[in-house]
Amino acid sequence: MRYSFIFLMILSMTGFLHAQLNIGDNVSDFKAKDAQGSDWHLKDHLGKKTLVIYFYPVAFTGGCTKQACTYRDNKSELDKLDVDVIGISGDLPENLKYFAAEHGLNFTLLSDSEGKIAKRFGVPVGEGGVMTREIEGKEVQLKRGVTTARWTFILDNKGSVIYKKESVNPEKDTGEVINFLKNKKS
Repeated sequence: MRYSFIFLMILSMTGFLHAQLNIGDNVSDFKAKDAQGSDWHLKDHLGKKTLVIYFYPVAFTGGCTKQACTYRDNKSELDKLDVDVIGISGDLPENLKYFAAEHGLNFTLLSDSEGKIAKRFGVPVGEGGVMTREIEGKEVQLKRGVTTARWTFILDNKGSVIYKKESVNPEKDTGEVINFLKNKKS
């Protein structure tokens, strides 16, 4: 029993254990770099619109691209629901800039290269890496500090979690979010 307690203490100090946000929890302020390299603060966006915050593993991969493009393609529907979409990954801001430009993404992408934001939400974080993609006719090495699991959250105007999905299908995520928000309003 005593050794179990010591083991849990060691794990929590090393960051292997972290609290998960659940429905009803408030999200504390965080800041991150966006695709343009500017600071983005959660506190600056609370009280204005409902926020859909989705974590995705890696820009420029199949599932992540499908998920981002589905959010892009449903922007007018999300605007009607008074929603801002925020995509977060371990990619560096420069990668996010390429990703947004390559796919015409019309929402905010944030870099969480150390996984601190993901851990705050309770999203599992793994090792980062490098991949090579051809962008604008040149081979570019895209680095990411971490890789996160694919989870989606919705925050109300006060920053409280009103929706959480841990097992996200990248092609269905946007539709599920829209259905949830429409049902919530009715």
